Amino acid sequence: MRLISARFGTTVAKWSQLPTAGIPEVAFVGRSNAGKSTAINALCQRKRLAFASKTPGRTQALNFFALGREDEPAAAYLVDTPGYGYAATPLAVRQSWNLLAGRYLAEHGALRGVVLVLDCRREVTALDHKLLEFVPVDLPLLVLMAKADKLGKSELGQTRRRIDQTLQALDRPSPLTMIVFSANTGQGLETAREHIERWLDH
Repeated sequence: MRLISARFGTTVAKWSQLPTAGIPEVAFVGRSNAGKSTAINALCQRKRLAFASKTPGRTQALNFFALGREDEPAAAYLVDTPGYGYAATPLAVRQSWNLLAGRYLAEHGALRGVVLVLDCRREVTALDHKLLEFVPVDLPLLVLMAKADKLGKSELGQTRRRIDQTLQALDRPSPLTMIVFSANTGQGLETAREHIERWLDH
């Protein structure tokens, strides 16, 4: 299933609006301003498929991007989930986002994998750990060390080792893959794209 066929599908603001046809899905998660929307746009070779705002917290629902021929129903979905951890967002709104996204990750049976987008300059935060509690341990996890172009080669290598140690300590039985990634330079782009496409093709 080619990611470059992506187009906007639907926005889901409550549980009852989720697709029920069992179409395979891959969810993208990450802190607000980690580069999640930018990563989706780069992977799909689109400039404004997912809205990449300079103001964190703009994604307020689950945004489904359909894959497949435009003249046919969606064959698969990429799902942009609300960013988490943006303090300026009103508490009630943040709680409702977390409830929808958390339940979606924990219970929606159509998920084939989860992509965690990390700003490599911040590494794995307590909020990332909290988010991962929602992800079933048998669900494959792909971690993108985003914004890798912001670090020098030596610092990037040290950061990668620290993040890898943190992730291995999660002791998840499901496959866990980490890719150094930059939407600006294209580093890791094709590897990540192929990884996600394999999830959707099985």
